[in-house]
Amino acid sequence: MEMKKRISLELRNRTPAEVEELVVDNCRTSDGEVEGLTDDFKELEFLSMVNVGLTSLAKLPSLPKLRKLELSDNNISGHLETLSEKCPNLTYLNLSGNKIKELNNVEALQNLKNLKSLDLFNCEITTLEEYRESIFELLPQVTYLDGFDQEDNEAPDSEADDDDDDEGEDGAGPTGDYEDEDEDEEGSEGGEVGLSYLMKEKIQDEEDDDDYAEEEEEEEKAGVKGEKRKRDAEDEGEDDDDDDDD
Repeated sequence: MEMKKRISLELRNRTPAEVEELVVDNCRTSDGEVEGLTDDFKELEFLSMVNVGLTSLAKLPSLPKLRKLELSDNNISGHLETLSEKCPNLTYLNLSGNKIKELNNVEALQNLKNLKSLDLFNCEITTLEEYRESIFELLPQVTYLDGFDQEDNEAPDSEADDDDDDEGEDGAGPTGDYEDEDEDEEGSEGGEVGLSYLMKEKIQDEEDDDDYAEEEEEEEKAGVKGEKRKRDAEDEGEDDDDDDDD
């Protein structure tokens, strides 16, 4: 599917200005250029164009709010100055699996002052001697390269970062909602278990009460029979006494 058509489908009855996230992975460009994206996508914060056959970013429109850009598995070899011009607020850039070979290919990223995470995994540049040290020196604003910082500490999950940011901005992020749902489900399950347990206890108590009532009834019957036998014996004794008197 062509990129322009894919973008049109992804709009889903929205205007470009209403779109904050756009994923067009695995579609195709006709000439290796970005197609179908315009300056109207001014609210776009996340854009993924993985494996779409890009060779150039020259036609990338102005995306002032874009923070995360996925460009892995394309054929981009350089000319990255467009990114600082069109996407000045990028914090995350994934160029893994592209044709980046030399340090000067990424030198233009120095102008992305907010860039914190850069992925160049599976690019030829990673085979250079002291590759990591060179990138961190060239791009001092970058904290994480290929998922790790200079001390080899792994980068936190990007989605978790998003949730934290959302919580900071809105006061309640998606993660909190999910946790509440989990707690509600657990509470519901706990309530069902508790109710089931109480019902069983009630049934057992009723059975015990029935057994106790039966035992009392049997004891009462036995007592009545004993009293009756005693009275019969006393009556027989009185009859014997009357016979003797005669």
